[in-house]
Amino acid sequence: MTISVLPEDDAVELLTRGEMELEGRLVDASNTTLRAEITLDGLTRRCVYKPVRGERPLWDFPDGTLAGREVSAYLVSQSTGWGLVPPTILRDGPLGVGACQLWIDEPEGAQSLIGFVPAYDIPEGWLAVANARDEEGDAYALAHADDARLARLAVLDAVINNADRKGGHVLYAPEDRVFGVDHGVSFHVENKLRTVLWGWTGKPLPPDAVETLTSLRSALDGKLGAALEEHLTITEVQHVRLRVKRLLRSAKFPQPPTDWPAVPWPPV
Repeated sequence: MTISVLPEDDAVELLTRGEMELEGRLVDASNTTLRAEITLDGLTRRCVYKPVRGERPLWDFPDGTLAGREVSAYLVSQSTGWGLVPPTILRDGPLGVGACQLWIDEPEGAQSLIGFVPAYDIPEGWLAVANARDEEGDAYALAHADDARLARLAVLDAVINNADRKGGHVLYAPEDRVFGVDHGVSFHVENKLRTVLWGWTGKPLPPDAVETLTSLRSALDGKLGAALEEHLTITEVQHVRLRVKRLLRSAKFPQPPTDWPAVPWPPV
């Protein structure tokens, strides 16, 4: 049975006040990432708990900041109204302060909208991103669906400067919802956008994205900007404003960086 996604306000309340009981570690994650059950007033759901003390030092991000960046990605997503990042808060837990995010159950049989496909047989309605060959030399293409939900996620990634949008960081939830997760390496002041969602490169932004970015620009000068400054430096928040301004000025999806790998490894 697939559990439906909690309403946002209920999820935030549960994550904030619920009692957390650890279930185990997600071993594929590079930083300490734990799955837990969280319970409040008889309601129990799973969550992902990433304690600050379990963050591995990175050469280009300050130590102890990844959890705050996870929360910041949620705050930006929440402000857009697109609901692309599961509810995420910063709270104390069994291993200290860390990011706590609602666990998303994917429906059985959910089909990915991103992946490697035969280069000669790209599905109709998909966009090629990069070429590759397998061990036997057969040609494949990294591609993704030309899907409005993914396009919104690509815009969000451009705003937060996400350096690690792998295919596996996109989750497919009930009610045809799409979520992006794992945003710890975002919000750098240098252009580090690295993603598998390059299919719209240079194409015009959808009208709804332009409207959303316009509203986001105003929010960054108000409550959203103040909320982000609780987790990011003032300079990092200023660069969020700059990225939104540049996206609105060009009204196009961004181009891949030339001084930084454009696609994460592994891509999916």
